[in-house]
Amino acid sequence: MVAGEIQGIYQSLGEDCQLLDLVDLPAEVFLGSAYEKKPDAFVPFSEAILGAAGVVFVTPEYNGSFPGVLKYFIDMLNFPESLEGTPVCLVGLAAGSWGALRPVEQLQQIFAYRKAPIFPTRVLLPEVDRVMGEGGRISDPEIRSRLERQAAGFVEFVRLLRPAL
Repeated sequence: MVAGEIQGIYQSLGEDCQLLDLVDLPAEVFLGSAYEKKPDAFVPFSEAILGAAGVVFVTPEYNGSFPGVLKYFIDMLNFPESLEGTPVCLVGLAAGSWGALRPVEQLQQIFAYRKAPIFPTRVLLPEVDRVMGEGGRISDPEIRSRLERQAAGFVEFVRLLRPAL
């Protein structure tokens, strides 16, 4: 729901924004043989990242980190070209009061290793159940404002780093 709200913010800025939900990863991606040869069903996910001018990662916090499926997804992307030079932006959400600070910081380390320029403005959504209102919409005006400012800044960040796109 949060990623869908963020997608809407980017679209309101006139940006083309594709949502990749890791729930939609094909089952064959999780076979041991996928490390040796990525399944054809993973190609749309890989191409979406390769073709992106920038990528916004929205992560929940699980057990003090980000979900294992997100790490696996990053591992499955072509190295180094999938993220090297591709600007990334981070949003964390959690049921607790820290809003996924730990997983966002852990992802920053991974993206630095992958040589992805990291947009410095992070947005953390603490107590996400309170932030999300009826119909899966962000009801907290301050959180929405932070996400809107982050999106506008990230769009400019991407344009500065990748002016040819």
